[in-house]
Amino acid sequence: MVYTPRRTKEIILKNNVILIRYTDDELVRLTQIPEGDWIDLRAAENVEMRAGEEHNISLGVAMRLPDGYEAIVAQRSSTDRNFGIEMRNKIGIIDNSYCGNNDIWQFPARALRNTVIHKNDRICQFRIQKKQPTAVFLEVDCLPDEDRGGLGSTGRN
Repeated sequence: MVYTPRRTKEIILKNNVILIRYTDDELVRLTQIPEGDWIDLRAAENVEMRAGEEHNISLGVAMRLPDGYEAIVAQRSSTDRNFGIEMRNKIGIIDNSYCGNNDIWQFPARALRNTVIHKNDRICQFRIQKKQPTAVFLEVDCLPDEDRGGLGSTGRN
C-alpha cells in the first residue's frame, strides 16, 4: 500500500502510530518488548571517546510522534557501567514538532573513562507520554492544605 501524506496523517491520528526513518540499513530496528515500558535506542555510529570528552552520538532515527505526545529519553541503567558514558543532560525531552527527515535523535554523551561505543550498542531508552496540559497559575497568599513536613518527610525506610 502506498501511503500518501494525507493517508499517513489519518493513520497516525487514528492509531497513535509512530512514523520512523532510519539513517542506516544496518541499524537494528526498534521493538517494544513485553517486559518493559521503555524502548531501547542504539548507537548509530562507532565512537571512540577519552575520559572527560563529550560527543553527541547519533541514534540513527528520526520520528514523527502522534499529536499530543512527546518522548522522554534517558540512559539505560547499565549504560555507565557497560559503556563508560553518561547522558550529559540526564534526561531528554523530544516534542512531536521535532519530526523532520533530518531531526535525528542523539545521545549527548560524556565519557567517564576511555571507551569505545559500537554501532547498534543499546545506550539509552525512550517512552512516549501525553504532553502536559496547559497549566494556569493562580497566585495566593496561603495554601489551603496542611504542611507535609518538608523535604524527605515520607520516612527513612
